[in-house]
Amino acid sequence: MGRGHPGQGWRSCGDFPSRQSLPPLPTQQKRPLRTGRPHVTSRNGHHPPLRAPLDPLRAVRAPQDPGCDVFLTGTVFLDIIFTGLDSAPVRGTESWARGMGSSPGGVANMATALARLGLRTSLAAAFGDDHYGEYCWDALEQGEGIDLSMSRTIPGWHSPVTVSMAYEGERTMVSHGHEAPPPAGPGPFPDCPPRARAAVASLEPGRRSEWIASAAARGARIFADVGWDDSGRWDLDGLHDLEHCEAFLPNAGEAMHYTRTECPLAAARALAERVPIAVVTMGAEGSYAVDGRTGETARVPGIAVAELDPTGAGDVYVAGFLTGTLAGWPLADRLAFAGLTAALSVQEFGGSLSAPGWPEVAAWWRAVRERAGGLPEELRRYGFLDGLLADSALDAEACGPRRRAVPTIGFRHSA
Repeated sequence: MGRGHPGQGWRSCGDFPSRQSLPPLPTQQKRPLRTGRPHVTSRNGHHPPLRAPLDPLRAVRAPQDPGCDVFLTGTVFLDIIFTGLDSAPVRGTESWARGMGSSPGGVANMATALARLGLRTSLAAAFGDDHYGEYCWDALEQGEGIDLSMSRTIPGWHSPVTVSMAYEGERTMVSHGHEAPPPAGPGPFPDCPPRARAAVASLEPGRRSEWIASAAARGARIFADVGWDDSGRWDLDGLHDLEHCEAFLPNAGEAMHYTRTECPLAAARALAERVPIAVVTMGAEGSYAVDGRTGETARVPGIAVAELDPTGAGDVYVAGFLTGTLAGWPLADRLAFAGLTAALSVQEFGGSLSAPGWPEVAAWWRAVRERAGGLPEELRRYGFLDGLLADSALDAEACGPRRRAVPTIGFRHSA
């Protein structure tokens, strides 16, 4: 939940193949499992958690609804991102990057994107018993208000780490980590999954994740993407959990491989025969969706931005589409909003901490509306934002400073 987006669609960090299946933890490195998180005093200078100033689900909430809007699980990485590289690193040379950022990564990208859009988000993940793990836990729970009650800290297990180098609209990633020991109990989670409106899953060819079926059975709407199939089989029948999904959001390359089609639009139509809503992302060309239940289709072009780092943009896209779906927006508006949030995210360092919230969306909309010469024709379709943003305190200064990726963690003294 990554690949860069050019030509194939935004790809999210947690679905990068090398991060999807970590090598097993050697037996001698395993430690007893400790659930819960002890109180720690952070020296990272974190701001208090930013509460989203706008609740996109306010109109559809009811007393009997679950307390959790979205549940997700996966691996949290400590991401170290180098940007401003003129070219790919060359063997035997030293390359200097003009920018660098550190932030929680992996499944943290999606969790943060959801929380910043005002969804009540619950994450079940393992955290390393090290400074990296402490930083990631505090950044997500204290900084973003994400519910980590189902997460755990594992003594003696170090946090997985990814170094990402962004250049020429793409990125190269090097990761290291060991698979976390499973939690105690008969299933993947002691009391999981919780009752939720929705859940986000990353499908793996040839493998079932029991929690997905359980979440769907309890009423959660499943939104899924998929990583690159290194086996080359591209067997759609091998995506066993697809039967539980409300929406499937692959990029264009993946969609065409799985459906044996020659264009993203044909791929989306083919996928809509297998899942209620099929969305195919096409990078700078935007995205295309088909609602298999009604036959409705929608296509929205991408938004041109000055790209700094594409890390996590795929996760932000899924979060935006999920938000619009739970809120009951028209299909085209969901595509537009998802594309907008992804575009805003690539203008900042890092995956999780580049995700925009409502103040950033509002600032963008104000800027394009105030542009000399009037609102460009291609941006008029974002007029639906007027109704969403009306009567909300969305001034960035009033909402507080947005946490962003910084070159280091753990300053001993706050600036």
